[in-house]
Amino acid sequence: MGRPSNPLLSRDAIAAAALDLAVEDGAEAVTMRAIAARLGVRGPSLYNHVASKDDLLDAMTAHISNELRDAVDESLPWRDGVARYARTYRKVFLRHHAILPVIARRPVQTREALDGYDALARLLLALRLPAAEVAEVSAAVDYLVLGSVLETYTAGFVRPAGGYRPDHPALADTLEAAGEAPGGLAGLDERGFERGLALLLDGLAGRVARLG
Repeated sequence: MGRPSNPLLSRDAIAAAALDLAVEDGAEAVTMRAIAARLGVRGPSLYNHVASKDDLLDAMTAHISNELRDAVDESLPWRDGVARYARTYRKVFLRHHAILPVIARRPVQTREALDGYDALARLLLALRLPAAEVAEVSAAVDYLVLGSVLETYTAGFVRPAGGYRPDHPALADTLEAAGEAPGGLAGLDERGFERGLALLLDGLAGRVARLG
């Protein structure tokens, strides 16, 4: 009879260790050997719980999705509900931004991830939007959230705002004004996400009103 697996070792514990490695050292640091060392176990024992690198990525996706389990609160007014979902989604993925470029390109196939999309779809269908339009709004929320995590607008401009003025005066004006806004330039990414979310919700509110 083979030895029983370590009772302290589980699929979710392996996924959590892998995500911690990605946060600390980047996605390329996530190897079975590194995960085993972090958990204080022998490498082959991991394969009792994850069958392959793809299976590990599924486990990591499921772990992240579990953090989003309560993101959709269907008891809230729809606008508050969608905003809560988008903000929670972004907050969770900002914590796991290092692995996002890898898992964002994978099929949505874990039960936990599918549950999240299903909950958002129910919330939007309750507004009497056509089902095809619900898929488009869900996609738009995805683009807004994931784009805001994958890219930092602010960090792309490395000169002082006034340094852009000779050739790009309109850009200089906007960056200078952003620097004087609450939170300054450091808060521009957060404010940009909130502005995009507000515009999306305003457009959705107009559409819902037209449906009557």
